[in-house]
Order: sequence, then C-alpha cells, then structure tokens
Amino acid sequence: MTADTADSGIAAREANRLRSILAGSAGNLVESFDWFVYAAFGLYFSQVFFPGGDRTTQLLNTAAIFGVGFLARPFGAWIMGLYGDRIGRKAAMVASVSLMCAGSLIIAVCPGYAQIGVAAPAILVFARILQGVSMGGEYGASATYLSEMASRKNRGFWSGVFYSTLIAGQLMAMGVLLLLTAVLSPEDMQAWGWRIAFFIGGGLAIAVFWLRRGMDETPSFHARTGPKATTWGLIASHPKESLTVIGLTAGGTLAYYTYTTYIQKFLVNTSGFTKDQANLITAGALAVFMLVNPLIGSLSDRVGRRAILLTFGVLGMTLTWPLLSTLANTRDVWLAFLLAAGALVMVACYSSVNAVVKAELFPTATRALGVALPYSLANAAFGGTAEYVALAFKQAGHETRFFTYVSVIIAGSLLVYLLMPDTRRHSRIAED
Repeated sequence: MTADTADSGIAAREANRLRSILAGSAGNLVESFDWFVYAAFGLYFSQVFFPGGDRTTQLLNTAAIFGVGFLARPFGAWIMGLYGDRIGRKAAMVASVSLMCAGSLIIAVCPGYAQIGVAAPAILVFARILQGVSMGGEYGASATYLSEMASRKNRGFWSGVFYSTLIAGQLMAMGVLLLLTAVLSPEDMQAWGWRIAFFIGGGLAIAVFWLRRGMDETPSFHARTGPKATTWGLIASHPKESLTVIGLTAGGTLAYYTYTTYIQKFLVNTSGFTKDQANLITAGALAVFMLVNPLIGSLSDRVGRRAILLTFGVLGMTLTWPLLSTLANTRDVWLAFLLAAGALVMVACYSSVNAVVKAELFPTATRALGVALPYSLANAAFGGTAEYVALAFKQAGHETRFFTYVSVIIAGSLLVYLLMPDTRRHSRIAED
C-alpha cells in the first residue's frame, strides 16, 4: 500500500466519521425542537387545555404535564438503553425519533378542553409520555454514539457540539414562536397558531427518521465483547459510576431547566416583562449558550472535564441566588438579557462536557444504558420538576425559596465533582 493510498483511506474514514457525527447531531436537534416546543408554547396553549383558574394555575397544570414527560424518560432510557447496547446505537436512535414524531403530531391535532372536556388534557399527557420515552432513549443513544464516533483528542469539543444541537433545537422552537407571534394576532396564537409548531416538529422528525437509517454504527459497538447488557448487570457491576452520573447531573439539569425553560415564564410572571420581551430575552441568551458550549467543551480536551465541572459547581452555588433575585426586580430588557446569558455561560460549564463524561465512565457493553438510565432518573427528579417547584413556591408566596433550592442542589453536585476522577485521563472508551 502506498503512502497516498493510506492517506486517502484515513481521509475517507475521517470524512465518514464526520458525516456520521453530523447526521446524529441533526437528529438530536430535531428531537430537541419537538421536546421544547411544548415549553416554548406553554404560555399560549395552557388556556386551551386548562381553561379554569388564573394564569399561574394554568401554567402550573401545564408544567405538571411537562414533568410527566420527564417521569417517562427513565422508562425510555431503560428500554432504549438496553436496545442500544444489544441491537445498536443507530437502531435506538431511529426508534426514539419515531416516538417523538408520533407525540408531536398527536398534540398538533388534539382538540381542546372546550371540544372534548377532560379527554383533552388526558391526550396531552399521553403524547408527552410518548415524547418522554423518546427523549429518555434519545439522550443515551445519541450521547453514546457521538462519544464513540469522535476521536480521543476532541471528544470534549464534540460533546459541546452535542449540547449545542440540543440548544439549537430549543432556539429553533423559540424562533418559530417569535415568527408566529410576529405574523399572527394574540387571539390567533391562542386559538390555533401554537399547533403549527407541533406540525413542524412532526414533519422534521419524519425527515430525521430517514436520515438516521443511513448512518453507520460505531466501531466501539462492533468491537464489544462479553455478555449482553442487563439492568442488573449495570446495577451490580457499576453502582459507583451510576450514582456518580445521578449526582453530577442533579445540579446541572436543575440549573439548565431553570435558565432555559422556566426563565421565560419567570420573566413574564415575576419580572413583569411582556411575552414578546421575554421571548426575545430568552432567545438571545440561548444563542449565546449555543455558541459557548463547543468552546468550553474544547477547553476540557486540554484542562480536563473535572476542572470544567468544578467551575460550574462553584459559580452555580454562589451566583444563583443573586442572579435570580436581580432578574426578579429588573425591568430593563438589556440587563435581563445580560443576566440570563451570563447564567447560561455558567451552566455551559456543565452542559458542554455532560455527554462525554457519562460515556467515558462506562464500558462499551453497558454504555448506552449506563449513560441513559441514571441521567434520566436525575433529570426526572430535578430537571423535569424545576418549573413546577418554582411555580409552587411562587403560588405559596415564597418564590425566593426556589432560588435557595437551586443553590443547594448545585452544591450537592459540586461535592460529586470534587470526589470523581477526571474522565478525560481515565476514559473507558478504548477505540479512537
């Protein structure tokens, strides 16, 4: 074999690796869009499914169903994690996007409370359960896929890109919201405009289904050895790693959902901004968040994952209360944007390395399940309940207690960061 032939082979493999990573990331973006459309449009469809009570009560009911979707995520993580470890990462990713598509289209066509009564919120719950199962399985499969396809020297960078696609999906949901509110009247948005976003999400998911069918499987999965993955095998063989994933996720996911989904309602319901102002502030902060994740992920390839996580833990524990209390009392749009963007730069020190740290903790045979199941349990307990807990504190007249709650949970995760190894130096992903 000549040097030119060898170089051509290497270039072809690298190009194929890049195509596979980008294909997986595109699917991740669309799944994220479908998931976050619910949160972005909650201000508009809450009255359609829950017509009684004041705005806080309606949002509380909508947030409760948002949390139900999170409760379904551990089940999806369990089923899809086993499927991904036994059948393949690609197969699990195809299955997850199919469920997400079904959930979005069901919400898009579901009649409101005025038409079918209590069946309307019941159908909404069912659709969110489908999406929760999908999202629970999607995270483990796609995070594992990306970590195994990326080369050792830049896994942190691609982990940051992975989270940027999640944010891009959320930002795209906000973009659709801004576009629709610009061209439709508030009455039309309330009556039917919000349904357009769910139709868009369902259509994009169909496109991703065909895209993912053409992806390659990872070298790590092809090289796996040993017995098939089982739930008991994960618990018995990797209890420390599983508990580490739960602990490192708790504070990060709570902060993430506080500053990406709940913040939109907070700016309207507490700070007093209009819906349009809150949408613009949130969208601008998310754009900054999306851009910084790959940069911080790339930094972790040089200084290690643990140093980045420690930065988030220290900043989150000390700055959450002053950030939220200042946001609660400002009416200046630019100050609110700077505070929200600064908070998300802080959160990026968790999110940018989130995917790769979990994947590097587990061996190939149980990696998808190990990444997905403990993460989803923590996500359901702390991320999925963030809006509900915040709104419950507000309704009880003790909103600032939520600020303290977030700070304390992040402090607990900081303790985990202090005790865990740096996975960049002790990665269990053997293939490069």
